[in-house]
Amino acid sequence: MSVVVLALLGLAGFGAGFVDAIAGGGGLLTLPSLALAGLDPVAAVATNKLAGTLGSGSATLAFWRKGKIEVAMAPSALAAGAGAALGALALPSAPRALLAQALPIVLIAVALYFAVAPNLSEAQRHARLRPGLFASTLAPAVGFYDGVFGPGAGSFYMIGFVLLAGFGLTRAMAGSRFANFGSNLGSLLIYALSGQILVPAGLAMGVGAFLGARLGAHAALRHGARLVRPLIVVVSCSMALKLMSAPGGLFASAWKLATGG
Repeated sequence: MSVVVLALLGLAGFGAGFVDAIAGGGGLLTLPSLALAGLDPVAAVATNKLAGTLGSGSATLAFWRKGKIEVAMAPSALAAGAGAALGALALPSAPRALLAQALPIVLIAVALYFAVAPNLSEAQRHARLRPGLFASTLAPAVGFYDGVFGPGAGSFYMIGFVLLAGFGLTRAMAGSRFANFGSNLGSLLIYALSGQILVPAGLAMGVGAFLGARLGAHAALRHGARLVRPLIVVVSCSMALKLMSAPGGLFASAWKLATGG
């Protein structure tokens, strides 16, 4: 790859890292960028995990330095990593087309929740799942999805920590970034063994993601719900529209059905 292409991938990684550190959904920028750079779909997913690991690791480090990462969050991050490794192994037989059609509905539901939910605050809420049960169910389930497909995983961790674990806003952001780092790292290890990662592209994008995630984490900590809530809504809706308008998505399927094609 030319220096210009690598620089552009780094720029895409910076934007993705910033968004991902706050609301998730950085893959909305990185995967199309890698595809435009000439990577085949499998190599793009694998290389994206290298960039994603550096970005989510940077955000986790930023939250940790502010004292927001807790030892109690580690089981969820470890379980997410194990789930993602299994997801990466299951990738060849995964129903990716079905996921692409079902996911927009879930993303729109996430956007609606954050748009109309009562005030998001730092107050701890009643936990619907005990920490151990959360770490053994939802965390590896989202991790598995992250290893197989990926878009929106950060948002799913976020809503899980808020709705099911009862976390306040900043604690949920920190927990979701830690869990996302775990699932990125777990799937990265599997993809690295497969030899599908294009290291120069992944590192170029990863350096940008590392810097963008650091800035995004600090912005989220400084501005709180004023920034987090609208960004989650916008990112979730953008991902839903992108997936619905892609070949084989809901829009294409509806058009085919309507026209008899």
